[in-house]
Amino acid sequence: MLTGPRGCLVTGGSRGIGAAIAAALAGHGARVAVHAGRDLAAARAVVDSLPGAGHVAVVGDLADPDAAPAVVAAAVDGLGRLDVLVNNAGVFEAHPIDGVDLDTWRAAWRRHVAVNLLGPADLAWLLVDHLRSRPEGAAGGRIVAVGSRGAYRGEPVTAAYAATKAGLHSMTQSLALALAPYGITATAVAPGFVETDMARSVLDSPAGDAVRAQSPFGRVATADEIAATVMWLALDAPDWVSGAVLDVNGASHLR
Repeated sequence: MLTGPRGCLVTGGSRGIGAAIAAALAGHGARVAVHAGRDLAAARAVVDSLPGAGHVAVVGDLADPDAAPAVVAAAVDGLGRLDVLVNNAGVFEAHPIDGVDLDTWRAAWRRHVAVNLLGPADLAWLLVDHLRSRPEGAAGGRIVAVGSRGAYRGEPVTAAYAATKAGLHSMTQSLALALAPYGITATAVAPGFVETDMARSVLDSPAGDAVRAQSPFGRVATADEIAATVMWLALDAPDWVSGAVLDVNGASHLR
């Protein structure tokens, strides 16, 4: 049974959904390592805004295969313990198959796979290795992935994004099977559009009203709504939800 504040690493925590997740976790007593790909100042600004003490900022471009070990090592060193990984960092870049050349298409796919799938896979391995090696054992460790409804409904302009999020869902469910004997859970959320800087160009465009109309609530999610769900999975949810991919999309896509 874990005692004391949980140590949580939130990738992509310097803005948007990640920053909201960091705030939700800290607000419920966790100590948080806020990760940024390159902008350490932004991660530190989020750390400074969090309630409680003992939070740290870490940096590393997850497109670089060498970044993940350094990120986890910095989180463990800064927090003193690491119990929870929130695989939130990701890229979402337009690359319509009928609108880009082959080199652009290939580059988009490789970047999405590197950041949205291979980075989270490396981080998961590193967390599990840490949990299995620590004196108190692995039980109580948790992995939460921020996926997307696009994994199910498709993304015609960002096919690599949808494909990598589908892979992230599947990987997380495979980890749930592999890690249950150690007392580690793995879950994911699948949001639709969220009110963030990443989605701003779409939401403020002529297509914005149609996007909001996808939900019967007539709006898109707030980052805090996604964060509240992730916080529950990371800190409070029973083990029996392990393997679940929770739709958090305001009934905009049902399956």
